[in-house]
This record gives sequence, C-alpha cells and structure tokens, in this order.
Amino acid sequence: MTTRRTGFKYGSKLMTKTTVVASIAIAAAFAATSVFAADPVVGKAKYETTCVACHGANGISIAPIYPNVAGQKEEYLVAQMKAFRDGTRPNPIMAPMAQGLTDTDIANIAVFLAALKP
Repeated sequence: MTTRRTGFKYGSKLMTKTTVVASIAIAAAFAATSVFAADPVVGKAKYETTCVACHGANGISIAPIYPNVAGQKEEYLVAQMKAFRDGTRPNPIMAPMAQGLTDTDIANIAVFLAALKP
C-alpha cells in the first residue's frame, strides 16, 4: 500500500531512515540542553563579583533605588539582563555592568538568583 502524499510504501527504507535520523536529532537536542544547563554555583561566583555591591549578598538590595532580585523568575532575569546588555532596556547603572556578561554568565546568574528565597 502506498501513501497518497509521498508515493512510498508504508515501512519503506526511506520512512525508516527518516524516523531514525529524526530520533537521533531529537535525542541530540535533549542531550545538548542538559549538558549546557545553567550552573547556580558558577552563577553565585559571578554574582558575587558583579552584582552583590548593589543587589546584596542574598539578592536583597542594600539601597532603595536597587531592586531585590532574590527569587525572581529565571526567564525574567535572563530577559532583563540581556536587555540591559544589548541596550534595548537603557539604564546608566545596569548597562555597563551587563556589558561584559555572556549568555552563559546571564543564565548562571539567573538560575542562582531564582533559587534564592525572597
């Protein structure tokens, strides 16, 4: 029996090969995601050298003009730090601080802060 769309028989070698290739691609994507997962320990170290002076040791600000960042949602923190870094959210204090951060730095800091108690 052939399919109407492809003209190939069900169970043909092409269908089997396509399924195997797709399965490998999906498995590789999941493996890459877990290999490059953000590291809160590395994030804490980067936070302590970059952010702690204004946002406090535990993510609780030391001055009313700086926001508390402890317990913020990880995705929100990533988006905001990237916006400061890329200039889409202008801020004269945060822009220079975020300029030197890589995507990996941002992900690590965000996962660290998200895990803190507000």
